[in-house]
Amino acid sequence: MTPSRRLAFIALTLLALLLAACAPASTAAPVDSPLPTPDVAGFARVTDPQPFILPDALGPHPDYQTEWWYYTGILRADDGRTFGYQLTFFRRAMTPPDSLPERASAWATNDVYMAHFALSDVAEGQFQAHQRYARGAAGLAGAQADPYRVWLYDWSVEALEDGAYRLRASQGDLTLNLTLTDARGVVLQGEGGYSPKGPAPGNASIYYSQPRLQSQGTVDMDGQRFNVTGLSWMDHEYGTSALGPDLVGWDWFGLHLGDAGDLMLFQLRRADGGVDPFSSGAYIPPDGPPIQLGADDFTLTPLETWTSPHSGARYPARWRLRIPSIGLDVEISPLLADQELNLSYAYWEGAVSVEGEKGGQPLSGEGYMELSGYAKSMAGQF
Repeated sequence: MTPSRRLAFIALTLLALLLAACAPASTAAPVDSPLPTPDVAGFARVTDPQPFILPDALGPHPDYQTEWWYYTGILRADDGRTFGYQLTFFRRAMTPPDSLPERASAWATNDVYMAHFALSDVAEGQFQAHQRYARGAAGLAGAQADPYRVWLYDWSVEALEDGAYRLRASQGDLTLNLTLTDARGVVLQGEGGYSPKGPAPGNASIYYSQPRLQSQGTVDMDGQRFNVTGLSWMDHEYGTSALGPDLVGWDWFGLHLGDAGDLMLFQLRRADGGVDPFSSGAYIPPDGPPIQLGADDFTLTPLETWTSPHSGARYPARWRLRIPSIGLDVEISPLLADQELNLSYAYWEGAVSVEGEKGGQPLSGEGYMELSGYAKSMAGQF
């Protein structure tokens, strides 16, 4: 996931929820009024690539104001029933760590965490999304590097002794329990993990992915258990940054392609309808290093739209994606039209299919797409 794409609703939502952060919460109504732009003074800024050292890179980076761990995937049951899922954890620091006073209370914290859990049931045409938030104290929520774990109450992802990961989340009668095994390794996005989002110094993040996580486990819902397998994608990103004043939102894609390659793209949308030159991506071939893509290396053309009955937002519902340098020409379509998370902020994130060609040969695939800033511009709100 990227571009300071998560910063908009993280910055606003977590500030709005701070006073309530000691109690669990599920789905929340959208927040209508923006909050003042948060103060970034005193926080570290990302200005160039940084050494990537495991397991430290997996854990939290408290010198930076904002951080997220993003898991999405498409799963299939034994009978072919298809599910898409999202489990995301956001960390927001309220003040720079150097400015914190000594506090003995176990409830004292500088971080607020928020998490989103969503599931798409394609066969039934059903989508559900849930939200929780908590202070990063008293074991309610947090992140650690060794052993790796990120959690908010009983929603969690943690490292297992064999190098795999356990992902778990429950809400009502819905439970997701997966084991994720990294089949590709870590991919550093941008220049060695340095992902600029604009021309201003420090308007960047450190961004890496685990794009191909073999996934197996269970989905429990409506009194039924489904044994599932599939592929997941993980993004981890942190920084002290924001969208520029002339940007209104972003479109992000994390795709598993039928040639065993993976593709990440994000385009930053300008208020004048244009695409920002700091949009970027990477094609990750089955063998060999990632091929970095700049804004001039790909085109995304909306072919259809869908209007949300919940927020009234009008989203692109089908895209044509062309990347001439690798001979890619495909259409990207939602597996389910209504995959809008109408939580503290309304945005569309859901499972998609890919159909077209690469190098003149038929190509299919699937993955996840995120569309932000269609219900309400993100400019000037954080």
